[in-house]
Amino acid sequence: MPSAHVDTFPRDHLPPGGQWPDLRFDLAGATGPRYPDRLNCGVELLDATVARLGADRPAVRDGEGGVWSYGELNARVNRIAHALTEDLGVVPGNRILLRGPTTPWLAACWLAVMKAGAVAVTVLAAQRPHELATICALARVRHALCDTRSIDDLVAAGVPALTITPFGGGDGGDLLRLAAKKSIAYAPVETSADDVALIAFTSGTTGRPKGCIHFHRDVLAVADTFSAHVLRPRPDDVFAGSPPLGFTFGLGGLLVFPLRSGAQTLLADWGGPRRLLADIQRHRVSVLFTAPTAYRAMLGELDAYDVSSLRRCVSAGEHLPAALWHDWQRATGLHVINGIGATEMLHIFISAADEAARPGTTGLPVPGYEARVIGADGRPLPDGEPGLLAVRGPTGCRYLTDERQRDYVRDGWNLTGDTYVRDEDGYFHYVARADDMIISAGYNIAGPEVEEALLRHPDVLEAAVVGRPDSRRGEVVVAHVVLRAGVPRTEETVAELREFTKKEIVPYKCPREIEFLDALPRTPTGKLQRFRLRAGALQFPRD
Repeated sequence: MPSAHVDTFPRDHLPPGGQWPDLRFDLAGATGPRYPDRLNCGVELLDATVARLGADRPAVRDGEGGVWSYGELNARVNRIAHALTEDLGVVPGNRILLRGPTTPWLAACWLAVMKAGAVAVTVLAAQRPHELATICALARVRHALCDTRSIDDLVAAGVPALTITPFGGGDGGDLLRLAAKKSIAYAPVETSADDVALIAFTSGTTGRPKGCIHFHRDVLAVADTFSAHVLRPRPDDVFAGSPPLGFTFGLGGLLVFPLRSGAQTLLADWGGPRRLLADIQRHRVSVLFTAPTAYRAMLGELDAYDVSSLRRCVSAGEHLPAALWHDWQRATGLHVINGIGATEMLHIFISAADEAARPGTTGLPVPGYEARVIGADGRPLPDGEPGLLAVRGPTGCRYLTDERQRDYVRDGWNLTGDTYVRDEDGYFHYVARADDMIISAGYNIAGPEVEEALLRHPDVLEAAVVGRPDSRRGEVVVAHVVLRAGVPRTEETVAELREFTKKEIVPYKCPREIEFLDALPRTPTGKLQRFRLRAGALQFPRD
């Protein structure tokens, strides 16, 4: 189907066809996602939902008590789309940088970009000028919509020929003032299902961002697979969570999934675990998206809040330890829905919920996807043997002009960079990131296994384990630990933790070195930056 894009840069910079993953739309049988040739995901998420369920139902909340109905959200989106095309000169295919805290207005801008047939490049409000400049250069961004609270770093990035349109400030050039003069009716661009809708940049756990290209059909496919078959939201649900809209975990969980199901979503910026618990209580949140770190932090605060409205809790972004799964279940009565997703795949592709959930496992392939564990030669390994996780389905990796496409996609399968084991029942067990396997004196040691052992000690709040080069052993296991307040950072504590882990796991896996940190280095989305730990520049002195 011919593209609707006038600016063909996104399509022109897709990987060569021979490097694409094998995109499958029949893996879920009759329930698999199938879409017409002409498809605009913004129209499907808003206009189609209004037609199906009505315009008066609540759609978005702003954290301060404000609520927009689906009809009000659609009207604001249409007005912004008019402003984009009539005042800013945006044409289909232009890349639009979106930056700001998580708010209904940021979501409205994203939806307007979809309806206008442009391409959203949603970045994190915490990203710094050099990061923004890199993203704009890679994606050839010439337009930016930016919350006035987040504009300084974008201006400081000094992106050539970039037109920055602020919103939320109220001056004459403010996007919202321009949009207020427009009609609430808008004829959306009739994009092709495989027109580019967004370029999502990886969050930088390795320090080298990659632009991941996704189509209009991809946006709906993640809702019609993971959300529809595993999460199973209801129109009366209220969604909330910590991931920002610049992180595909947040884009799906806090915008795409609720709108696709006709539910409400709370769009409020992350303010820490206590703020999130307060939001759950105040807004009667029923579907929660956050990372294991936040679940662990909230456990100690639960007694002060009413979280009885919760019915679905989703965890992704990091490995979910079995102990944390059990702790949350004991405290709330709820089974956390664990999952693995990737920016390259757009959202979660292995997960399990309810009676299918098994603590300590990631789960089963989401309906619509298939997964297997392969060896270095690309051949499937027997159950019980660790190897590389390979997955395929209706979404897949298409990097924006990046030689790493050949590493991620092989023989049509997406290789996520994770080491997994599949058991005889078909459940997938996380071992480690493939580049986080530590080889010490000939032994293969998975850092997450050592971390889970350390986390069972009552004085350990967080732990991260990496390998450090060693002339005798090749690598040694080094643990970076955040201690409970008041615990001394002494050699005695090091010895106690080392002896404790020897009782939890075989001695050769125990850390040779233990270093204490005030906090683990993380991306703005909460992912652990192990590459910074390997660099060894984050040590804090012991007491």
